[in-house]
Amino acid sequence: MMPVAERRVLSDEAWAWLEPRLPDRTPRRGGRWRDHRQVIEAIAWKYRTGAAWREIPAERFGPWQTAYERQTRWSEDGTWARLFAAAQADADARAELDWLVSADSSMVRVHQHGAAARRIGGNAATAPGPASPPGTLTGGSVE
Repeated sequence: MMPVAERRVLSDEAWAWLEPRLPDRTPRRGGRWRDHRQVIEAIAWKYRTGAAWREIPAERFGPWQTAYERQTRWSEDGTWARLFAAAQADADARAELDWLVSADSSMVRVHQHGAAARRIGGNAATAPGPASPPGTLTGGSVE
């Protein structure tokens, strides 16, 4: 059994697939980024355990700020979305993906009888109600 410090969150097989799809570790300005595998394992550890960013073990994964900043940057620049799309495409090409379609209210039109009350001017409170029967008082006058 591996010591705790050497236990990996990502398998070597998963890392071999992931590594060539990651951004270059040399950014435009500054020095090299911390090792991608260590940072991704910190991010995976954080989400797997449900811990706060500050609780990431620094001795194992490095500073929590590095993991947080990389997660944020890759979310904003679309890196995570590209990785997910590539993983999905690869799994689909190997016939390992079962497609499931989910229908919700944004895709299905409500039946006319299930729809909300008709609105006039966008406000249901000002919509006219049913007509008053003849001879009833409305607003101080007789109809």
